[in-house]
Amino acid sequence: MADYDVIVVGGGISGLLSALTVSRHGKKVLVLEKDSVVGGNCNSYNVDGFQVDTGVHAITHLREGPLRRLMDEYFTYLPVFLNHGDYHVRTEKGLTKMPSNIKEFVTFDILPRKDRFLLSQALTKALTQVTFGMLEGNQPVYDHLPGGLSMDTYDFVDAISYSLSGKSMKETSINRILYGGSFVRDSISEGIFEDDQQENTSYTSKITDTLSRYQLKSHISTISRLATNKIAYAQGYPRGGLKSLLSAVLYSMPKTVQIKTSSRVKKIISEEGKVTGVATDSGVIRAGTVVYSGFVKDLPDLIELPADYKEALSRIDQTLSLTIWLGLSEKIKEFDYMGSEIWFKGGAYWAMPVSNHDPGLAPAGKQLIGFTFIIDNKKNIESEKKRAFELILRAVPGIEKRIEMTHYQVTIPEKAAVTINGFFATSRPPVPNLYLAGTDTDNRSMGITRAAYSVLELLKAMKEDKKL
Repeated sequence: MADYDVIVVGGGISGLLSALTVSRHGKKVLVLEKDSVVGGNCNSYNVDGFQVDTGVHAITHLREGPLRRLMDEYFTYLPVFLNHGDYHVRTEKGLTKMPSNIKEFVTFDILPRKDRFLLSQALTKALTQVTFGMLEGNQPVYDHLPGGLSMDTYDFVDAISYSLSGKSMKETSINRILYGGSFVRDSISEGIFEDDQQENTSYTSKITDTLSRYQLKSHISTISRLATNKIAYAQGYPRGGLKSLLSAVLYSMPKTVQIKTSSRVKKIISEEGKVTGVATDSGVIRAGTVVYSGFVKDLPDLIELPADYKEALSRIDQTLSLTIWLGLSEKIKEFDYMGSEIWFKGGAYWAMPVSNHDPGLAPAGKQLIGFTFIIDNKKNIESEKKRAFELILRAVPGIEKRIEMTHYQVTIPEKAAVTINGFFATSRPPVPNLYLAGTDTDNRSMGITRAAYSVLELLKAMKEDKKL
């Protein structure tokens, strides 16, 4: 007899959202987390009076996206999101607002005029092709760049590619740039929250008819974003830091959810070809369904899988990030803005003065800024830290005089990077009663938003399989 209806392996944000949503469908759920705390990369902690998040985060698609859908349907306690503000580019001359559309790009004098003209043509061509299904998804950004561009322009495009995929422009697809830049909007699977009685032929026909009539209008709308697009569309930062979002998830959990930390799953048990539970150091725990939200790349260590599926999982690509948190003794003019910035000359970072959104994250009168870099996991970590810190000093001269707290974090920001030849699993592995959730099972958006997309797909799959 099963001890639980569902066991969720992993207590990061993907696992916790899975537990919350599944339990709201009347299931008794157990979450097993190997570490002493839950939340994974969705958490915050105190360093010398400054509250740092686990990596720099801006949460996207908050108006109509996947996290909004989950919050509206399943949360009983809602976090407060503060407007992210604008994206900026920093150079030796200071800050310039990141262009969101062709009109803004024409006046973006960070790059040479000729380069702006050539890139505008290339962007227009690529967006038109993807809108009408004429562009293959795995063509690299580099292949779409016109010839004769300056080195600064190549560095700029490379920095944008790293920020959206964790990889260079030669490993990042042009589709990733178009979606990440909001020129093309990610869609959400419909019908997930509909009652069973609505899942009939007439309902499906109605949805199909609506989508058909909407398609041409959608194409026109996509092309029009060349003139109207906004990169920071519906993006925000949670007041109180990431831990406030984590707290909202935990406070919303029904009593039918039990969470055990410091509990490592050693094996996912399969009997007669179906998953029946898990084995931990404390013994075997039975369940009718197991949701695995850990690194899918590690799944073959826990359960026997078909050879072709194991080979596919081995192609999951990952990146390593370094975040440097700086606590400043006072607020400085270089970071007197709302939003975030990139630096691209001689190296790239993405930075965000989070205490501008919520002054409570830093002691009174002081400032907290996070800088995130993609680092080479084949190089010495200490040398990568030194290189990154020197880049900050070059980008913001004189900042070292005001630094009173420095804190380093090395993390895998996404469980799978969106790259040309990389692989993403889906919510259904080839083993009955086993499901997957996490940022290596869905390639839409980034971070918490991508995790939310994966949970929506999990719910869809479990509902189709009559598990919910």
